[in-house]
This record gives sequence, C-alpha cells and structure tokens, in this order.
Amino acid sequence: MPEPEQCVIIGSGPAGWTAAIYAARANINPLCIIGVPRSDPAPVLPGGQLMLTTDVENYPGFPEGISGPEMMAMFQKQAERFGTRILGEDVVSCDFSGSMHRLTTSSGSVIESKAVIIATGATANWIGLDNELRLATSGGGVSACAVCDGALPMFRDQPLGVVGGGDSAMEEASYLAKFGSTVHIIHRRDEFRASKAMQDRVLNAENIEVHWNKQVIDVLGETRIEAVALEDTVTGERSTLDLTGLFVAIGHTPASGFLEGSGVELDAKGYIELRSRDSATNIPGVFAAGDVADQIYRQAITAAGMGCQAALDLERYLHEA
Repeated sequence: MPEPEQCVIIGSGPAGWTAAIYAARANINPLCIIGVPRSDPAPVLPGGQLMLTTDVENYPGFPEGISGPEMMAMFQKQAERFGTRILGEDVVSCDFSGSMHRLTTSSGSVIESKAVIIATGATANWIGLDNELRLATSGGGVSACAVCDGALPMFRDQPLGVVGGGDSAMEEASYLAKFGSTVHIIHRRDEFRASKAMQDRVLNAENIEVHWNKQVIDVLGETRIEAVALEDTVTGERSTLDLTGLFVAIGHTPASGFLEGSGVELDAKGYIELRSRDSATNIPGVFAAGDVADQIYRQAITAAGMGCQAALDLERYLHEA
C-alpha cells in the first residue's frame, strides 16, 4: 500500500478547493478527490452546484459577475498552483476506526490519510422532468437557488415561479418578490408545511400568488423557459402558466451517503454534525466544510469560508498529533 497521505479532501466545490488552497500553502501536500460526473437522477458534476449556475454576481471580487463553471476552474487552478494533487474518482466508503483513516474509491483503491476534510456538498432536489433539468444546466431560467440567481437581470420584472411548500419555498418566494413582477408559488397540497410566520409573510405579499393543489408536469421552452404545464392534484385538470423563471425549492440532499457505517455523526436529514464554532466532526482528524454540513446558508462564499476553517483546523490537528 502507498505511503499514507497527510491530508485528503473529498469534494471539489468552493469548500473543497478553498481547503486545498490553504492546505497546500501550508505545505501539507493535500490530495483532492474530486468525484466523477453523473446525470442520474439529476446532473452532478465535479465542482458542485456552481457547475449548474450560469452567472454568479454575489461573490466578492467579481464586479461584472462570473459563470459558475469558470469560477470553479479558477479555484482549481489556484489550488493546483500551490501543489494540490487531484484524483478524479468517487469515495464510496470510509473506515475511520483506526489510527489511519481509510478511504475506498470507486476504482477499488484504498487510500490512507492522517486527516480528512469532507466537502462533498449537497444536491438540490429536482422535480425530475427532462426539460426542467435541460434548462437548468443550460442557463435557461430554471434554478434551485433564488438567492444565487434571483437578482439576475433576466428575472427582473418578470413572472417567476417557485415550486414547494416548506420554509425554503417561502424564503425563495419572499426573496424573489423583490425582483419579479409576480411570484407564483406552485404547491401540490392545499396547505403549506412552512412555519406560520413564513406563511404569513408570503400570503400577505401583494405580488405573490399561490396555486394550491397543482404540480408541474412539464417545463415549456426551447432555449429559455416560457411556461410550465400544471396538473391539478385533485381533479387532474391541466393548465399552462406563463413564466420566465422557475425556482425549485423542494429541499436538498447532502452528499453523505458514502459515510454510512463510518461513525461520522449525521443529523436526521443526513447533514454532518459539527462541534460548535469548529469544523471538527465527532471523529478526531475528520473535518467537514460546506453544504454537506450546512443546511442554512448554502452559499459559495460561506462554503469557501468553511473550507478555510477546516484547513486551519486540520493543520492544527496535524501539528498537535
């Protein structure tokens, strides 16, 4: 077996690349396992959710904005500049029971490391429609993050749709109401799951309209969304709603399935549990950063900040070990 690594970073979004930059500059010689592309049931690419984002206008340092894929390419280039090594595989299982942490990859290889940073992110839950995913990956006006994309010029003073009925959907609709002409909430039931306060905010907004007992069965438009096809969940009646933007807010799934049986503590939704004001997990030498441990903010800049924190915590751990 090869010599153990000092530091392995699992993931290649803002958290993973930032951790790699800091670890590499500290001469820890990190290995970054970036994953492999897949499309079933929804697109997942090395680089994380930003690979599905056309324009990023809220990350400091880019006054004219930058595309998500371009930003991730720059993060990677900066990490490589300082010596980060890259492995294009998935981690399929982990064994953190010994003094050395053992990671098994999709090729069957076993990598040992003194310390590990988990930065695998979370994937948005999509409806699962072909046209929805096509327009989401091509910048055609379908998104899973209103805070990320809602202020873009293409959505201003336009009719926008939000799919969902929980707190996330209420937050997305409230945010979009500042920019869109009308925000249409499409919910498959006759009541929201969101908290009463969040519901009141939405139901009292002048430019938010709720479509109860409706589900999106298709997204219409060739290069950009033009409308959605709806079906009434009670009567089966079908209709069309004109939209120029659609925001799917039906939750996220943390990419933590490979941690099953590893001993890393997860919450009820599968997010990694962290110690207060720390990036450390319950297992010594195992740290986490980004959306896999953050179900509140889910922004590129907060993920990058967590990646910095994890790398600094890991450096301190190696020094003290």
